[in-house]
Amino acid sequence: MGQAEFAVNFFVALFALIDPVGNVPFFAAGTVGVSHRERAQIALYISLFVLGFLTFFYFTGLSLLAFFGISLPAFRIAGGVILFILGLDMVRGDMAAKSADVAEATPKSKRGQASVRFERMIVPFAMPLLIGPGAISTVIIYASQGRAFGLAGAALGVGVIAALAAATLLSFLATPIITRILGKIGLTIVVRVLGLILCAMAVQFMLAGFSDATHGLIRHDTAVPYQK
Repeated sequence: MGQAEFAVNFFVALFALIDPVGNVPFFAAGTVGVSHRERAQIALYISLFVLGFLTFFYFTGLSLLAFFGISLPAFRIAGGVILFILGLDMVRGDMAAKSADVAEATPKSKRGQASVRFERMIVPFAMPLLIGPGAISTVIIYASQGRAFGLAGAALGVGVIAALAAATLLSFLATPIITRILGKIGLTIVVRVLGLILCAMAVQFMLAGFSDATHGLIRHDTAVPYQK
């Protein structure tokens, strides 16, 4: 595998896993009631987090999880629990209420409001919805392949992750267009439906985690559906 092929394959794999375009509705749901400027700030913060976090795992691999004695199945199950809580908030319409609470807690600083919202969205939105066990393991696998190229492999890996972060930022900056098309009522409906879908995704995360951590407890086609 050449360097160009390595970079292209790495980007395609990460883009498919993180799916920034497909996660735009979730980002819109998580930023209901905020201004365009604050939404752009949150999008920038999340993109920088994606860049920093994936770069960190590109160079450290599983050593950090091993240090704490955490397996990827355990990480997947914990992520599923957190996603389920977010899904319930969306179904019950609590996302907008929490957004209003943040605005009241930091009324003097728009930058502070964006920072607090980012802190509330970073888990579980940026992680594990965007960055889950699949993305982390993919980064680790390609990092091992990139070692064959030496410093060039390290530079290519960071470049691919930076391109992915930029794609995430551009996708989330398009959120106002989507919200303008849907309108307030349409966005409310979408938020409730996506909340239900997110709860189902969370359960799927936990099923996959239990399947990986056990033998024969959960059927493979239930943990990993629609795969031939």
